[in-house]
Amino acid sequence: MFFKYTALNPKTDKRIKAIIEAEDEQEITRLLEEKGLVLIELKNIEQKKQSSLDFVVSFLNKIKTKDIVIFSRQFSVMLKASVPVVKALGILIKQTQNPKLQLILVEVAGNVDGGMKLSQAFSKHPKAFSDFFVAMIKSGETTGRSDEVLEYLADQQEKDYDLMSKIKGAMIYPIFIVCMLFVVGIVMMIVVVPKLTSILQETGGELPLSTKILIGVSSFLSAYWYILIILLILIFISFKYFKQTPVGKKSFDHFVIKMPVFGKLFQKIYLVRFSRSLSTLSSGGLPLVDALNITSEIVGNNVYQEIIHKTVKEVKEGNQMVSVLIESKEIPSMVSYMIGVGEQTGKLELVLEKLSDFYSREIDNMVTNLVSLIEPLIMVVLGVAVGLMVAAIILPMYNLASSF
Repeated sequence: MFFKYTALNPKTDKRIKAIIEAEDEQEITRLLEEKGLVLIELKNIEQKKQSSLDFVVSFLNKIKTKDIVIFSRQFSVMLKASVPVVKALGILIKQTQNPKLQLILVEVAGNVDGGMKLSQAFSKHPKAFSDFFVAMIKSGETTGRSDEVLEYLADQQEKDYDLMSKIKGAMIYPIFIVCMLFVVGIVMMIVVVPKLTSILQETGGELPLSTKILIGVSSFLSAYWYILIILLILIFISFKYFKQTPVGKKSFDHFVIKMPVFGKLFQKIYLVRFSRSLSTLSSGGLPLVDALNITSEIVGNNVYQEIIHKTVKEVKEGNQMVSVLIESKEIPSMVSYMIGVGEQTGKLELVLEKLSDFYSREIDNMVTNLVSLIEPLIMVVLGVAVGLMVAAIILPMYNLASSF
């Protein structure tokens, strides 16, 4: 449940207002006493939070990556300008347009004002702030360079967001075209084709095999269209469930990087995530083992996670990262060689940054080429599909006309 409280700090005689999540009032009282605060007023706002249209509002107010990117950039600028943390959070609470993120920032500001470390306050909201984000904040607190670390974090998050936005933007057009072709095809088979084929059936002549197949498919869809919808829903649900299982996730992740054409693209995306995340965490002063563990959760592919976990074991035993990477088929030899050079020269962060920049450009070029290739490919598939449908209808009509 969520509570809005007002507490007094006896040492500074300052009143603190914040929103906190807790099981009951007793837990809040205990938490405030541990911070040396005296509870003045407490209000349960759980009922308000669960008001009408709760599910819809929660969905619409979902915290997007863009929200966190904007927050990180604004927060880093304020800290760079020597604005106190709590005051900076207070300003950002008013500027934040997402109500859900606004509520979280109110709680974060209250916890920090009550004496909690900034990294601990952020860690209480893992759905909004990832382990990567929290680790970077923590490293900044440890090294005393919070403003620099947060600025670097904002830069990296913006690069990641721009990269994924380009990929999604490039894929919107072909996906839209394919979906529309599917819908139009179904409508044609259910509405248009039956009217045309009924004329051919009334003639009583022998129909070609292609026409019989077209009539059969059209008749099935016209009579049992709801079965197709149910089947598609069941396939989607089964796929989602299978993907969430350990075996399913591993199989799917392996398929993603091995699939034709797009496999190379996804491999480059995972390599960018690996190199950029590890570079950012290492630059923030985090130990290599901790940085690798966090990177394994960020990379987003089970195959690369296993490679990183093996690398962690080698590093713990005193060996270099390259000893595992050079044996992995999923890691290009150039990446292994460059990381090995970085480890030997003590410039691993710089090498990883250069690798992430290189593969980011590779992804941009590959996406551009794929879009250029997909457009004519879609036209060819469309032409073949229309040609087969027309041939199945026109051919028997031509045979019928020539028989007279």
